[in-house]
Amino acid sequence: MFSATYPAQLLPEPNGKGLHVRFPDLPEALTGGDDLRDALEQAADCLAEAIAGRIARGDAIPSPSKSKRGQRLISVPLYLAPKLALYLAMRDQGLKNTELARRLGVSETVVRRLLNPKHDTKPENIQAALACLGKRIVLVFEDAA
Repeated sequence: MFSATYPAQLLPEPNGKGLHVRFPDLPEALTGGDDLRDALEQAADCLAEAIAGRIARGDAIPSPSKSKRGQRLISVPLYLAPKLALYLAMRDQGLKNTELARRLGVSETVVRRLLNPKHDTKPENIQAALACLGKRIVLVFEDAA
């Protein structure tokens, strides 16, 4: 099971004003905030952009590492998590867009839209694509830390 939650390090800026945020699993994901609340909001946005960029480029997406002491867990935003699940399932199976399109009985353009982080996609369409790959999305609700 893949957890779409990545550990982030929040460190005070050298000048003492604000926090610097980095994701050990995604070196390109760097951001910061004026205070803890702002840093956490910026971290979620930064994580989404890093994942979206990797999907758009067809890059590998690492599994999240275990959280270490002092790190905060940041979840992939809900709008992006199903697309990430589909992308990862296709990569795991070595499946090209054209083959998934054939299995779904749709055009390859439809599959590109399913994977496009900027395209608004109905969740049931992604669920159908995942089902073709023998996958499903399971939601878990946890107490906030």
